[in-house]
Amino acid sequence: MVDATVDVIVVGAGLIGMLTARALQQHGARVLILERGKAGGESTWAGGGILSPLYPWRYPEAVNWLAHHGQKIYPQMAEEIFAESGVDPEYIRSGMLILDQHENDAADAWARHWQMQMEMLRGDALQMQEPALDPGVSSALWLPQIAQLRNPRLIKSLAGSLRQRKISCMENTEVMALEIESGEVRGVRTAQARYSAGNVVIAGGAWSAKIIQPYAKPPRIQPVKGQMILFRGEPGMLRSIILSQGRYLIPRRDGRILAGSTLEYTAFDKSVHDSALQDLRSAAVSLAPQLAGLAVENHWAGLRPGSEQGVPYICRHPEIKGLYINSGHFRNGVILGAASAQLMADLIGGITPAIDPAFYDFEAAH
Repeated sequence: MVDATVDVIVVGAGLIGMLTARALQQHGARVLILERGKAGGESTWAGGGILSPLYPWRYPEAVNWLAHHGQKIYPQMAEEIFAESGVDPEYIRSGMLILDQHENDAADAWARHWQMQMEMLRGDALQMQEPALDPGVSSALWLPQIAQLRNPRLIKSLAGSLRQRKISCMENTEVMALEIESGEVRGVRTAQARYSAGNVVIAGGAWSAKIIQPYAKPPRIQPVKGQMILFRGEPGMLRSIILSQGRYLIPRRDGRILAGSTLEYTAFDKSVHDSALQDLRSAAVSLAPQLAGLAVENHWAGLRPGSEQGVPYICRHPEIKGLYINSGHFRNGVILGAASAQLMADLIGGITPAIDPAFYDFEAAH
């Protein structure tokens, strides 16, 4: 029995899947999203929402192209989904201070190439920009254009946008099998029904390779755990995103401060550990000593879809016609998500994309 027929089925309702469905509908496609759990309940909910790769000059051009376009897309998109849903995703241009100083030449070259504002702040200028910063820090790179979105609110805002646009997102509906005939995808099967479509997009995050593996060569995507903690402070206690030695602080509008994150190759284990909490808390207090007086309100872990060099797959699978992949964004799902969704929609819709798709092809050097 065919329960529904649409143009595109998106498997996975994380940020990438929801953004992809929205972009496809804007191109006129009828779209259905199927999610095995809760929409946005995995790495999307768990992430920090910084609208920049950490140390972007360390990443290949493929990542920076998506980030560059995402930084242009998000201000308007945040307004649109707020208007459509009534939920503010809290787009805030808080800027980012980077305390690491050993790659200044590479950072300067990156900023000039991508036309990003960047300057060195020292002494009084640095303390004026971020009074909460450890006074022992004498200098930092300042990127005033870097913004953030608040992941849990972003999920609610985007889900509301999908409802407003009449895009069906079925939660707790796991795809049990892909329907493939003569090398072409025909749809998917769940425990309850069969859904027919000529195009299927796998946007299953860390689980994407497992979905594809029974049918064709899987993408090189693996789960990478990240643990984070949350402090509850007063609004304005911290003004800027602070990054140092791979640890970061993100100030939210209501005074909460997110501190992250670990990088752990532990398969599909999402357990949290006191040792990680203490490590993250110690790193946070070393950056902003006032945090020592705050309790840790929450501690959690998420599984990132790890890929080689952080370059995602945004492509058609070479072995199965109509089967597409939009996954493998590793630590940068939010900032890369908007442009990734647009590229995916362009590829399926036969539209010449603004970004070279060869970077993200299945056989590219991920």
